[in-house]
Amino acid sequence: MQTFELMATCAAGIEALVGRELRDLGYETQVENGRVRFSGTVKDIVRTNLWLRTADRIKIIIKEFPAVTFTELFDATRAFAWDQLLPMDAAFPVEGRSRDSQLHSVPDAQAIVKKAIVDQLSDVYHRRTRLPETGALFPLEVAINKDQVMLTLDTTGDSLFKRGYRVAKGSAPLKENMAAALILLTHWNPKDMPFVDPVCGSGTLPIEAALIARNIAPGMNRHFVCEQWEWFPQDMIDAVRDEADDAADYDSEFDISGSDIDPDMVAIAKKNAQAAGLSQDVHFTEGDATTFKTDKLNGVIVANPPYGERLSDEESVQRLYKGMGRAFKPLKTWSKYILTSDLDFETVYGQRATKKRKLYNGALRTDLYQYWGKPEWHHDN
Repeated sequence: MQTFELMATCAAGIEALVGRELRDLGYETQVENGRVRFSGTVKDIVRTNLWLRTADRIKIIIKEFPAVTFTELFDATRAFAWDQLLPMDAAFPVEGRSRDSQLHSVPDAQAIVKKAIVDQLSDVYHRRTRLPETGALFPLEVAINKDQVMLTLDTTGDSLFKRGYRVAKGSAPLKENMAAALILLTHWNPKDMPFVDPVCGSGTLPIEAALIARNIAPGMNRHFVCEQWEWFPQDMIDAVRDEADDAADYDSEFDISGSDIDPDMVAIAKKNAQAAGLSQDVHFTEGDATTFKTDKLNGVIVANPPYGERLSDEESVQRLYKGMGRAFKPLKTWSKYILTSDLDFETVYGQRATKKRKLYNGALRTDLYQYWGKPEWHHDN
């Protein structure tokens, strides 16, 4: 079976998490900015698309080479055996980007790569007229960075954060893979620690927590663009999906909950949990984060409160942060992880974080403020 050079792309700041996920799945990795390289077969491509919680896409690295002229770009692209990947009727749009390179015109780079591929395929398939492009979709990209060209084929299609369970969302939803990353950055052990999101919005954090607790592959509810390609056998795809289904733990009990002050958001969160097949696993209630109370011990709070991007929201957001600080203070055995772009957060919340981590929520620079609790374990002896 052919082995491909692959990469999992991701948001800045969570590359190490993607690397850890890949290593846990048994792959050797090379972690770089915004991506993690690994290698694998078509089976591994389906498996990693299905299982990676924090990545954006799985791409096949087709070719890497230096180029400072369009002739060099054309010749190196033309020299690859594209017919090994693309059938005669393949639809193959070419996306592009360029940074700090002599070939800085992205539309020109895209056009040259497209022309080179058409040229090679027309030769092999003996086509005098245009290629039909009526078949399966093969999304290609030419990325040029410091005069180094990378040609890739995207196997994912819609980004991996689109799990398929979000039937409705709130005003500023957290992407599903970002939510999973926040949870994986905590010390939460689903087996014996409660999980709470007191500002849950459309429910993404608790739903992702339930998927992690149950060891459910996050891609189970969706399909990937590579599943349409003839060199991905359907029986292999079915086998990988069945294997993932067998790995899920549908029996254990977990304590996962979310609350929101807005009853409409609570209703949306319940719908999303139902779409994910997790309505029995996550308990959503109406509640105000500033009056949050619990008798439970050793829990984890993960929250992505509103950031107050508009000045009119500033006051209400500050009240929320201050109130959260007061409400969470008595919870000495609990760890709290709060994501916000507000640089004054610690001051308003009223406590310095144990640790801060810079993360990008989309294009927005944010910090994950981590407050580690002191767990109490009661041993019966």
